[in-house]
Amino acid sequence: MTTTAIPAEARRAPAAAPKRRPRREREGAAWVFLSPWVLGAIVLTLLPMAVSLYLSFTDYDLFSPPKWVGLRNYVQMFTEDPRYWRSVATTLTYVAVAVPLQLALALVVALALKGMKHGKGFYRSAFYAPSLLGASMSVALVWRAIFNDGGTVDNLLGTGGWVNKPGWALLAMALLTVWQFGAPMVIFLAGLQQIPAELYEAAAVDGAGKWRQFLSVTVPMLSPVLFFNLVLQTIQAFQVFTPAFAVSAGKGGPADSTLVYTMYLYDRGFVASHMGYASAMAWVLLLVIGVVTAVLFRTSRSWVFYASEGDR
Repeated sequence: MTTTAIPAEARRAPAAAPKRRPRREREGAAWVFLSPWVLGAIVLTLLPMAVSLYLSFTDYDLFSPPKWVGLRNYVQMFTEDPRYWRSVATTLTYVAVAVPLQLALALVVALALKGMKHGKGFYRSAFYAPSLLGASMSVALVWRAIFNDGGTVDNLLGTGGWVNKPGWALLAMALLTVWQFGAPMVIFLAGLQQIPAELYEAAAVDGAGKWRQFLSVTVPMLSPVLFFNLVLQTIQAFQVFTPAFAVSAGKGGPADSTLVYTMYLYDRGFVASHMGYASAMAWVLLLVIGVVTAVLFRTSRSWVFYASEGDR
C-alpha cells in the first residue's frame, strides 16, 4: 500500500485570527486623532462664548476689571438706545433686499449655464470669482469708489454718489452682496444637473411650456437646494460687516442708513469701549439668528419637496 506524503505546509496548524484591540483602546486612538479639533473647539469657540456670556452681564471697558451689573445691558439695549433699534431695522431691510436678489440672480445664471454646451467651465469660474474676492476690504473700497460722487455710477446715470444719499447707500451696499452670487450659483447648478430629464420630457408631452416646466418641475425638484441656499445666505446677511464698514467709511452713515447690527456692535465694543454692552448685543444676535433659522426649517415643511418622501 502506497502512502502519500503530506506537504509540510499542509501539516502546519492554521494561523490564529488577529486579535481585535479592546474597544477602550480603539476609542482612545480615536480621541487622539480628534484632539486637535476638540481642543480648538474648546479654546477658540466654547471658552470665548462662555466669557462673552459672562461679560454681557457686566460693565467692562477693556481697561478695568468687569463689574457685574446683571441685566442692565439688556434693559438699556431694548428700552434706552434708539440707535440700537435703527441698526435692527437697517439689518432687517438689508436682509430682505439682498438675500432674495442674490438668490434670484444666482438661479437665473445657473439656468443659463445649464443650457450651455461650450465654455461652461470658464463662465462658471468667472461668475464664481466675485464670491472669493467680494469679502475683502479692497474690493469693498473699490465698490465705494464706484458709487461715490464722481464715480462710475454717477458718470453713467448722473444721479450723484449713492453712498452719500441716505435713501441709496443701503442699496449700494446690498448690491455688493448680490454681486457675490457665485457660491449659491454653483450649488444651484449642481442641483439642476440632478433633475432627471425624463420629468421635462413628460411635462413637454403634456403640453407644458418652458415657464410651466420651470414652475412644476424645476422649482419643486430644486426646493431642497433653494432652502439650503436660503438658510446659508440669510445667516450670512445678518452678520454682514465688511461692506457696511467700507461703504460708510466705518461710520454707518449717511444718517445711520448703513448702520447694520454688526457695525453698531463694533462701535459699542471697540470704539466706545463698552464691551459688556457689545457682548449682550452679540448674544441677542445669536438668539435671533437661531430663531430665524428655526422658523425657516419649520416653514420648509410646506414648500420643500424631497423626492424620497413622495408627495406631501
